[in-house]
Order: sequence, then structure tokens, then C-alpha cells
Amino acid sequence: MAHDHDHHHDNELDPMAARVKALETILTQKGLIDPAAIDVIVDTYETKVGPRNGARVVAKAWSDPEFAGWLKRDATAAIASLGYTGRQGEHMQAVFNSDETHNLVVCTLCSCYPWSVLGLPPVWYKAPAYRSKAVIDPRGVLAEFGVTLASDKKIRVWDSTAELRYLVVPQRPEGTQGWGEVQLAELVTRDSMIGTGLAREAQ
Repeated sequence: MAHDHDHHHDNELDPMAARVKALETILTQKGLIDPAAIDVIVDTYETKVGPRNGARVVAKAWSDPEFAGWLKRDATAAIASLGYTGRQGEHMQAVFNSDETHNLVVCTLCSCYPWSVLGLPPVWYKAPAYRSKAVIDPRGVLAEFGVTLASDKKIRVWDSTAELRYLVVPQRPEGTQGWGEVQLAELVTRDSMIGTGLAREAQ
């Protein structure tokens, strides 16, 4: 499995991605789209709009025990109460990391992913290497992302489907007592909500 999780080479494109790239090339050559504008839009959904939604959900769960309980019981409704519903986010389940268990999300059959909460799925999430190795060797996958867990910490892998998608609620970093939700949300990363990362440490 490649260590470069942010780049996708032409020879690794799946058939659909290859068709999209070909279409983009044709439209660019005809002057109908600006590749730079497309890059900005994609970056917005990958790193800003979507992940910020999920970060707000996590921050609220960290700071509001009542909301956290609701999120555990009915993540779909709790998330929708913040206005985040829609494409591939209709049916959600939140799984909470703890001192004993770390959760990791994968979609072994395709790339089911909660767009309304996390934005566009990263390329590596759709890669066959991630989809297979996350199930076979989750600890090894985490190591590739720079996450080393205690040997006695259990790793639970959740397989997203067309009917149900998952949001990992990472553990709240130490030293954040008294922080507001906006400040807490800055510590939540997209990868920490998939389980391939941890929340940022408080500075």
C-alpha cells in the first residue's frame, strides 16, 4: 500500500476516474472549464466544507454530553439537527474511540462515504489496497498513516454500505477543558473522523 495518500497516478485510476479525467481533458481543451477552478472546488469539498461539518459534530459531542448521547443513539437525527443531511449521509452511525478501542472505517465493496459530513472521499479511501488491508491488517494501515496505538488497544473496523455510513468520534485531546466548540473543531481532522488519524493535540 502506497504511503502517499494524497496523490493519484494515472496508472492507478479506476475506470470511472479515468472517464472523468478524459472528460475533464476534453472540456479543458475546448475552453469550457478552467482546471484551476475545478481544483479549487474539489479542494473546498475535500478539506473545507465537508470536514468542517463533521468537525462541528465532533466538537459538539465533546462539549455537550446530552448531544453525545443522542449521537450514540441516533446519529442520523443528531447530525441532521445541525443541518447536515443529503447525499450519502442519510443513514449514519457514530462510533466513539476510547482508551480501550480505536475505530476505523472502510468500504470494502466500493466507496460509500458520508459526503454531507466529511465532504468528498479521499482518493486512498477508494483504493483497493486500503479497502482490503484495512480489514486484514488495520494496525498496519494505521502505521502507514503515522498512527501507532498501544498493543493492547483493540481496533474495530466498520464496513460502510449503501444503507449505513459511519462517523468516528475521536477522543478529546487533553488540555482542552473549557474550550468552546469552535476552538475544539479546529482539532478535528478528516482522517480522525475516518479513523486513520487522531485529533490534533492542544497547543
